[in-house]
Amino acid sequence: WSVHVLSWYPGFLPQLREVLVKVVPFLSRPTLPALALPSGQYLFSSNAICRSPALQQALHMAVLQGKSSEVSKVLQGPINVLEQSLSKRNTPYLTGVQYHGLLCIFLCQCMFTCYIPQSGEHKSLKAWFDRVAAMNACQSAAQKVLQGKGLQGMKSYMQRQPAPQSNACTTTNIEEGGERVVSEEEMEAAALTWSKGLNTCPPATKKQHPILPQEDKRNVLVTSALPYVNNVPHLGNIIGCVLSADVFSRYGRLRGWNMLFVCGTDEYGTATENKAREEGLTPQQICDKYHAVHSSIYKWFQIDFDYFGRTTTEKQTEIAQDIFWRLHERDFLIEDTVEQLRCENCQRFLADRFVEGICPHCSYPEARGDQCDKCGRLINAVDLREPQCKVCRQTPVIRSSKHLFLDLPKLESQLEQWLEKSTSTGDWTANAKQITRSWLRDGLKPRCITRDLKWGTPVPHADFKEKVFYVWFDAPIGYLSITANYTSEWEKWWKNPHQVELYNFMAKDNVPFHSVVFPCSLLGAQDNYTLVNHLIATEYLNYEDTKFSKSRGVGVFGDMAKDTGIPSDVWRFYLLYVRPEGQDSAFSWADMALKNNSELLNNLGNFINRAGMFVTKFFEGCVPVMELQEEDKKLLALVSWELQQYIQLMDKIKIRDALKHILNISRHGNQYIQVNEPWKKIKGGDSERQRAGTVTGVSVNIACLLSVMLFPYMPAVSQTIRDQLNAPPSCINTMLEGNGTFVCSLSAGHRIGAVSPLFQKLEADQIEALKKKFGGQQVFDSAAVPAPAAAVEVGTVNQVDPEKAKQLTQAVAEQGEKVRALKAQKAEKAVITAEVAKLLDLKKQLALAEGKNPEPAPQKGKKK
Repeated sequence: WSVHVLSWYPGFLPQLREVLVKVVPFLSRPTLPALALPSGQYLFSSNAICRSPALQQALHMAVLQGKSSEVSKVLQGPINVLEQSLSKRNTPYLTGVQYHGLLCIFLCQCMFTCYIPQSGEHKSLKAWFDRVAAMNACQSAAQKVLQGKGLQGMKSYMQRQPAPQSNACTTTNIEEGGERVVSEEEMEAAALTWSKGLNTCPPATKKQHPILPQEDKRNVLVTSALPYVNNVPHLGNIIGCVLSADVFSRYGRLRGWNMLFVCGTDEYGTATENKAREEGLTPQQICDKYHAVHSSIYKWFQIDFDYFGRTTTEKQTEIAQDIFWRLHERDFLIEDTVEQLRCENCQRFLADRFVEGICPHCSYPEARGDQCDKCGRLINAVDLREPQCKVCRQTPVIRSSKHLFLDLPKLESQLEQWLEKSTSTGDWTANAKQITRSWLRDGLKPRCITRDLKWGTPVPHADFKEKVFYVWFDAPIGYLSITANYTSEWEKWWKNPHQVELYNFMAKDNVPFHSVVFPCSLLGAQDNYTLVNHLIATEYLNYEDTKFSKSRGVGVFGDMAKDTGIPSDVWRFYLLYVRPEGQDSAFSWADMALKNNSELLNNLGNFINRAGMFVTKFFEGCVPVMELQEEDKKLLALVSWELQQYIQLMDKIKIRDALKHILNISRHGNQYIQVNEPWKKIKGGDSERQRAGTVTGVSVNIACLLSVMLFPYMPAVSQTIRDQLNAPPSCINTMLEGNGTFVCSLSAGHRIGAVSPLFQKLEADQIEALKKKFGGQQVFDSAAVPAPAAAVEVGTVNQVDPEKAKQLTQAVAEQGEKVRALKAQKAEKAVITAEVAKLLDLKKQLALAEGKNPEPAPQKGKKK
């Protein structure tokens, strides 16, 4: 745009004094390139305007995603600022300086491709847009750049640009002290939005079942990976699948989207047969028992499924067999004889998950028969070195059996075409893309879809009537059958790709089956199935310094969490705070206590409680009159910006990062209260009492906003806050409209309810007791535990130094973060090794300071 626009001003360029690449005098930090005009004014680069996060996202949506109708929501904040600025000025342009039209032309051209103001809205902006768009320079630039193609004229350029990062923050707007600089326009725009209140907002509506796609809504179908029924889910399972999906579903409902959230237990396979044998029950009885266990756990964690079903149903058989026959009729299935591992001691073929051995790729000693947990490569069980039956620990033998395979190579070109579209237009996590690319890079191979088992969906083919479907062909079809058990009109969700957006939530080890195997099954069936648009995969959540493991009993499991006395909302908060979004993270008892006591108790809870108590104590329970000053408007602008960041991140399923903006708002609120000291001003004269009232009123309204933002994360706490504030029902779906709408929801005279503390402190002795209780010591072979005498050889073991231990705990945490960052960056091995050595040394020092044995933990023994 710049070149074409400036060509209309031939006398302009020679008069430029310089191109600034350092610091504009009135800014405290380096900023984007700008032009210095002879008048002394500064004109910032038009390309910098295009790099505005909001405008970049709007261009991406309009040009590449075809979502022009949603652009106005993304640009709502900037548009409000422009409307405010233009409505105050007497000049026809944004500035009144020489060459004043240039900035207008640049901005108009940037907006022209994705947003044109309509009559009746933003009158000043509409008049400005029409005036500038009529200028010859503007029309010529549009013609040269777009070449009469409209939005398509920008397509090739936009395809070369990186996808917009919704969490990008403009560092040039940060003061040296760390607080964001707020412009006068932002303050006025925030104050204007605040003044609108809740008057025109529709009341929140309750869900009405069955939920079906609607013509005038954004229809979002959310699934979370089906948990195996045969055991109790641990915290890693919960955060990786159901909890993440629940947070996004709750958020989507706040945004006004038409959401359906389904899940259920995956009940077929050898794991269930084995569990039944262990407990002396039938497979169906095991499924009934553990389905109830799962349901109870998820209910306690407040997972708000629209329907939580199971795979052992007639609908599962009907739909799976229909997809099978459609694949068979279209020649996407092939027969082959395969070698399998059979345990003669157990008298049966072994499912992949019940074989363990040395990985043929990376030599990991505990690789499963289907996949290696260390390198992530898929494995044929017969390729394992030194295989063992996980049930009896005997060495299995190889036997031949005839099976059916999904012909993935034949479907590869269709899959690649679909993946190119889905990954470019949808929100796929980086690990999901990487894992999928690695499968395609290695070339797809036929995938077996049958197994020699009894407990499973029967294969309807006469030649394979003694077999059942392999769990990873069968289980994802459970999403369809569970929906079919929820509503007879299930096809409106699952055979409606043009009207429905599908979000899949899972841990990274499930990615290939959701991004390759299952889509190939649906593509090959050729029945207009809805395929995944957004695939969200977490990394792994570890437990302290080791891994959660159902088979080894390591870590806190779902049914244990409720016995700790810690509320489910606190569990939800901490698991989401450490959600492994970009790399593996770890559950830590000490860190959980720290986050509860610092972030929940001292930050969030402290602010909300103080705000409510001031209303009760100083204003007889009624929200006082608020007269906004510049300081208040600045706070409103800061809070509005945090709200916008929260929405942008949540839209992109950056759940952990979005949570930090909630905590930022309460930090702003605490600072605001501390600076203004309403408890002192209430004792002063009329003006000081008025000031105390304004601070109290603004604070309690921020508390109301926080209750809404918290709802996806901590639903019970959110409801408690709204109950204490006696908040109007419409506030719950007002604040998250558009790009974020922070309005005054508790106006002067509003009477609040009884206020009480939201959180309790987790004491050190309580946490230490829990850590010991759930320490997972049972995973070690008792023979491998060193004799007690070994501990006394270290003279300082019993000399506890609490102060030094505190310092070393911080040092270990910092060094651990450094090591994880180096590994994530794939740094040189020598560098990582050196830093790991430092970390181990720090841990030994910490053990000594805590009065523990600093020697390395014993090696894990085999489970007997």
